[in-house]
Amino acid sequence: MPVELSASQALGLWHQVALGQVKSGGTDLTMRQMAILLHIYLMPPPHTVRGLAATLRVTKPVITRALDTMGEMGIVDRVRDDLDRRNVIIKRTLAGALFLEKFGDLVIDQARLLP
Repeated sequence: MPVELSASQALGLWHQVALGQVKSGGTDLTMRQMAILLHIYLMPPPHTVRGLAATLRVTKPVITRALDTMGEMGIVDRVRDDLDRRNVIIKRTLAGALFLEKFGDLVIDQARLLP
């Protein structure tokens, strides 16, 4: 079911979701970290640092820094690829899945409040 929003409504929704996330006191992600997390959870695996860098059109060190922080938060995990030790595989975690489930619920709740 397509949803039609004006630019103002879309930005208002994003504002309310961002405020709700900040007020919840939960995990606080940058836009880049959120894009990485959503890609890892919404696109079929496997995910590599090299692949994420290409998808987001940034360097591998940029992805690595974001993943370092996200790994400390427990929302992603990294392991060496057994077939090609040069590759690092990004794995989903239970904490990451729960974060996105709650975030999705927040988006739904805020969307229902739209005029």
